[in-house]
Amino acid sequence: MSSTSRTQNTEQQNSGGLFGGFGKRMNEMAGGGQAGEAREDKLDKGIDWVQEHVLGQGPQNNESATEQFKDEQISDFIRGQWKGTTKSDFPVKDK
Repeated sequence: MSSTSRTQNTEQQNSGGLFGGFGKRMNEMAGGGQAGEAREDKLDKGIDWVQEHVLGQGPQNNESATEQFKDEQISDFIRGQWKGTTKSDFPVKDK
């Protein structure tokens, strides 16, 4: 996808259209958006960093509720593997 296409897609998403504000509010109520980002712990932020800088998935600072849920599942898996291997809790507390 060209940068022009990405810019147009972003502009369309940001303009929201007729139901854009409603969709944004529903996303935030489900745990996405800027409010969801504020509730992330350091492990979740580390996962976002890897997704953005290593995997090239783009900015992770305003994820949908679905993306937030996926990141939480990844962090829960990491915590579980850590506990299973070390028999102690992961050093970063889950929010």
